[in-house]
Amino acid sequence: MTLSIIITICALLLLAYIFDLTSSKTRIPTVIILLVLGYLVRQGVDFLNITVPDLNMFLQLFGTLGLILIVLEGGLDLEFNKSKLKIINKSFLISILSIVVLSFIFTLILQLMSDSSIKDSLINAIPICVISSAIAIPTVHNLSKDKKEFVIYESSFSDVIGVVAFDFLITHQVINAQAFGQFGVDMLILIAVSFFATILLLFLLRKINHHIKFIPIIILIVLIYAVAEVFHLPALIFILIFGLFIGNLGRLQKINIIKKLNPEILLKEVDKFSELLKEGAFLIRTLFFLIFGFLIETSELLNPSTFLLAIGIVAIIFLSRWGILLLFKLKVKPLVYVAPRGLITILLFFAIPEALQSTIINKSLIIQVIVLSAIVMMVGMMLSQEPSPDQKLESADDLTGDDNNNKGEQSVPDEILDIKDVTDINKPTEIDAEEETGTFE
Repeated sequence: MTLSIIITICALLLLAYIFDLTSSKTRIPTVIILLVLGYLVRQGVDFLNITVPDLNMFLQLFGTLGLILIVLEGGLDLEFNKSKLKIINKSFLISILSIVVLSFIFTLILQLMSDSSIKDSLINAIPICVISSAIAIPTVHNLSKDKKEFVIYESSFSDVIGVVAFDFLITHQVINAQAFGQFGVDMLILIAVSFFATILLLFLLRKINHHIKFIPIIILIVLIYAVAEVFHLPALIFILIFGLFIGNLGRLQKINIIKKLNPEILLKEVDKFSELLKEGAFLIRTLFFLIFGFLIETSELLNPSTFLLAIGIVAIIFLSRWGILLLFKLKVKPLVYVAPRGLITILLFFAIPEALQSTIINKSLIIQVIVLSAIVMMVGMMLSQEPSPDQKLESADDLTGDDNNNKGEQSVPDEILDIKDVTDINKPTEIDAEEETGTFE
């Protein structure tokens, strides 16, 4: 039995790796294939009457670890400088506006359909308002660097804002000025902890000479996250800050405390750490979605009593996203399709205390919303047919929103992004484009 389990897990992970390699050509999000694969394994296990232990505990465990590693990986990939301020500001505003708008709409729906309080309705609504970075970030790896950066920022901010808002509502019985004051104090504490923890982790990265050095650092990061969560601090902010800090270490070499750590040597260690982190994130993310697919019950997936509501929720999610992107004068396609629900939605849903759980937002609805949003993203990305950066450089007309010349290609406008000089791909230059590019599709 043990060997059979090992063989099955190894085969599934290798299949997942193959799917990940080919996803840029098939344009099918890996998460869809993993969910289907996990679901099919479950059907095979039931057919053969094989007894499998309860995997719900592992789902939450891998979900939490996956969230930490994915946000950290996203932070490492982001460049943080003055030229990025526009994309950072817009992605932050879009993520927070999306959560606010959707929270208001879904809370109103719950109020009309049940007699729960506004606060309880909001707690149940937030999980389906958050974009899953665990699905969004891997899905856009074949898009241009500019679009990929936008999605990484937006989905990471969405995760952080969603978790912070959820923890705030769960922690405080009464929402008043004192609650917000306490929240402000918690934020200051976390920022201070993040600074000292980052310096400590960089010191360890520089000083540890043992052949095993990255795993203890990752364990420390997870430990700090877990302790912060115990004290109801917005722990994901620490993860994002740490990722941004070490990912942009080369730009911080002039700081005295960084100089003392020999940044030239640190940069090499950061590269190794980043490689290990990416592979660890792939493994944890894959296991999470395989287990989630395995735990999906056919009766929950095809539950007719929640299916129409799930379709309505998904429609509201993408319609509101379309409107918000237009409001910020961004090209709609393909970004409008990148609004999947997934890992963070599941984690927040399971974190709702039983006494506060709504009878309307149940497991069947959550599963259907996750699957439907992933399918919409998959179909939308396939229809967009935007070439990957490795296949074709974006033209200057596409970057400036010239739809007459490039009807099939869509891009984030240059007012928020750095524009690459397409005449010299070996010497990219950054232009701080100030003027608006007009109205976009």
